[in-house]
Amino acid sequence: MEIAIIAHDGKKADMVQFLNKNKTLLLQENIKLIATGTTGSKAVNAGFKVKRMLSGPMGGDAQIAARVAEGKTQMVFFFKDPLASHAHEVDINMLIRVCDVHNVPLATNEASAQLLLNAIALQL
Repeated sequence: MEIAIIAHDGKKADMVQFLNKNKTLLLQENIKLIATGTTGSKAVNAGFKVKRMLSGPMGGDAQIAARVAEGKTQMVFFFKDPLASHAHEVDINMLIRVCDVHNVPLATNEASAQLLLNAIALQL
C-alpha cells in the first residue's frame, strides 16, 4: 500500500510526530511512503524511507495526484493548515478532487489520518 504524506509548513512538525507515533505500522514492508519535497525530507530525517516528489508549490501535489489517478497511491495524508493562505490553493483543490474522483481516502488532519491507519492495522 502506498500512502502519500503532505503537510503545510505549519503542520510539518505535527506530521513527523504523527509518523513517529505510528512508526511500527508505517515501517512494515507492505507500506510505502511518498511525499512532497520538504515533508519527505523531514520524514527521512525522522528515520522513514520515503520516495520524494517535488515540493508542493513546484508541482509535488500534482505528481501525487497523478499517482492517485494511476492507481499507484491508495491513501493520502495531507495535514492542511486551515489558518494560513496558500498560493498554490488550486493545486491543493485539484489533489482533493482527484482523491474524490478515484475514491481514495484523504485525511486532512491527524484525527482522520489515525482512523485510517487504525483501519489498516485491523486488516493486518
